[in-house]
Amino acid sequence: MCTYRTEKVAVTGSGKGRDGWFPVTEATVYFDHPVHAPAEHTLNVDFLNPARGPSARVAVELDPEAARALAEAILATLDTLPAGLVPARV
Repeated sequence: MCTYRTEKVAVTGSGKGRDGWFPVTEATVYFDHPVHAPAEHTLNVDFLNPARGPSARVAVELDPEAARALAEAILATLDTLPAGLVPARV
């Protein structure tokens, strides 16, 4: 069953695609059938730069357990950064 739930967020970063590195300006997160991963449903994250066309995209398909572990690892890493290294959260 597809949820069609999609979250889009503006991001600042870089991604590496078939033509090399490019600036990433947007991320899309959704739960759906994967294109390549060996699972019935996955959490899919697309990092992209729409201004650069369809080749400026990096896609990731994760099973739900891996997606949750990744989200927790990201938060744990950010929560342990030394003070002053990044701007304070608003």
